[in-house]
Amino acid sequence: MLRFAVIVAMLLFTVSLLLNLYRMVRGPDLVDRILTLDSLYVNAIAIIILLGIFLGSTLFFEAAMLIAMMGFVGTVAVCKYVLRGNIIE
Repeated sequence: MLRFAVIVAMLLFTVSLLLNLYRMVRGPDLVDRILTLDSLYVNAIAIIILLGIFLGSTLFFEAAMLIAMMGFVGTVAVCKYVLRGNIIE
């Protein structure tokens, strides 16, 4: 039963990832695209964690942690660039 639930959750997160990608391409504003990028990496983390549960491997959890850290730093860098015009000041 757990395997079925993980597969269904992976499919739903994949659909969510595709919808976020569509919003990122067709976003009406730059702020919407930044928020979509944030949501994209959260969905990618969820898919990687679900894959780790499905395969029973702890390596995927470490990869998800690395993606979370890089996603946070990337979001902060993009926001600083939008607000100030440069990243390092």
